[in-house]
Amino acid sequence: MRFLDRAKIHLKAGNGGNGAVSFRREKYIPEGGPNGGDGGRGGDVIARATNELNTLIDFRYKQHFKAPRGGNGMGKDRTGRSAEDLIIDVPIGTQIWSDDDTVLIADLTEDQEQIVLARGGHGGLGNARFKTSTNRTPRHFTPGGDGDERSVWLQLKILADAGLIGLPNAGKSTFLAAVSRARPKIADYPFTTLEPKLGTIVIDHDAFVIADIPGLIEGAHDGAGLGDQFLGHIERCAVLIHLVDATQEAPLTAFQTIREELELYGHGLSSKPEILCLSKADALTDDALSGVIVTFKAQGIEPDHIISSHSQRGLAELLRHVKSVIVGPEILDQTP
Repeated sequence: MRFLDRAKIHLKAGNGGNGAVSFRREKYIPEGGPNGGDGGRGGDVIARATNELNTLIDFRYKQHFKAPRGGNGMGKDRTGRSAEDLIIDVPIGTQIWSDDDTVLIADLTEDQEQIVLARGGHGGLGNARFKTSTNRTPRHFTPGGDGDERSVWLQLKILADAGLIGLPNAGKSTFLAAVSRARPKIADYPFTTLEPKLGTIVIDHDAFVIADIPGLIEGAHDGAGLGDQFLGHIERCAVLIHLVDATQEAPLTAFQTIREELELYGHGLSSKPEILCLSKADALTDDALSGVIVTFKAQGIEPDHIISSHSQRGLAELLRHVKSVIVGPEILDQTP
């Protein structure tokens, strides 16, 4: 299934049914009077979050949604049938924005959470409503009201407890595959990850979700590469896991590049808890690895973990650290 995290859709709620003009016609009852019923209500358009979806790809092929109209009123004071609501299922984590993309209408973060985006029109009044002492045979009725019509933007921000960030080829996909059952594409060239991937981590009988974000490059906040397109997915994360390839020529520069992009992007990313990990440690000698660590410490930066996804070095300790940030140390202290 292809991943799509942004789509624009057009919504039209159902119009209300028209009121009826009718008169009572029964044997032995002359001049029975008006008995035209009211029209039914038009259907609403409702957005509903569901955990059965994880992409907005369906909205690439269908952008127009129209709820049914209400039934017309009928004789014998019968009200027209109210139309069924049109429910549009979206993934959990979907934000709904106004047509001009400036007003947040809803943020659906719970399963089955829903919001009415367009309200159906009211039913028209039948002629029975207009009977008075001076007008015994009204032939007046009102048409059903128009349903709301609007366009909205859908923006998916995946729900993950932790986000993996780093330059392309920092080892994020390999790390995710090593610690979860996720099977992201892994290769020895940049940008093997073209869309966010989720993995569920189980450690010490607890579980949390990590999102692997496509690699950032310098200028990502301005749209360079793929990073700007997916940075929004880590806005909800409680902690960022920053992987830096310890085998590259300038690991410190790589770290600083990502930090600068987070700050330029904004939205609170640069102030989130961050765990710095030097990855691919198995590919370096102890002396070479010590040299990298010294370079960081010279700038007042202390790497939190030294890891290797291939040899499993430091992974358990890192995952426990991540869990402690997500759930809070005070909760961990109470765990039997």
